[in-house]
Amino acid sequence: MSQVVNFSIKKNNIKKTIAVMSGKGGVGKSTVTGLVATTLRNAGHSVGVLDADITGPSIPKLFGVSDQTVLQTNEGLTTAESVTGIKVMSLNLLLENQDDPVIWRGPILGSTVQQFYDDVVWGDLDYLVIDLPPGTSDVTLTVMQQIKVDGIVVVSTPQDLVKLIVNKSIIMANRLETPIIGMVENMSYFKCDNCDEKHYLFGESRTKQVLEAHKIPLIAELPLDKELVSLADEGRIELYPKTNLDFKGMFEANLLKEINKL
Repeated sequence: MSQVVNFSIKKNNIKKTIAVMSGKGGVGKSTVTGLVATTLRNAGHSVGVLDADITGPSIPKLFGVSDQTVLQTNEGLTTAESVTGIKVMSLNLLLENQDDPVIWRGPILGSTVQQFYDDVVWGDLDYLVIDLPPGTSDVTLTVMQQIKVDGIVVVSTPQDLVKLIVNKSIIMANRLETPIIGMVENMSYFKCDNCDEKHYLFGESRTKQVLEAHKIPLIAELPLDKELVSLADEGRIELYPKTNLDFKGMFEANLLKEINKL
């Protein structure tokens, strides 16, 4: 694996940093990160994505940049770049074998994320989107304490168990005085191709209770959508259609409205 080292780096100009956070794994946090970055890019902004989920990095796969090479230069580490110009940095881009596990302790993980922020040539960015690891671990704490995060998007699913865990993430953000942009409920329902009805596979949503308790806005309820899953698996999440489903327009409109308040 290439070694991450300190550089005499030129000053980056990152205007806003947004973190995407979930209380637990398996809720589609990285997919939502991809949608957030793509929405901002489609709105005409320069965007970068920092994959802070060191032990479970999936951002390069989502954006189809896994085969790109990042270089160590006198100015710092270069980034990979997606088909629409989104800059990407992930530990998986530095591994000789992408299947190799990262078996590191917390402090090393945290310092690596810090270096990905400080020692990468991001250049001029309107937005840097950080895909946090699930939970409230060392890496999440490092990002929220040492990197200026302007806002957090919280990702949840409808189950009651997730509500408990999401509450912990929201309380952590509040204690660290990091603004919450809003919540995305993923896997909310499945829309049948034949009957065009919504089927709530995980039962009644508990998201409304969390939103009311913490006074934060709902950005969107995202369904289980096979087209989105296929494009993500193919590394083409940026090509997800803008208008084929009602929720896509809602997600984009509400996200941009809340981000513009930062």
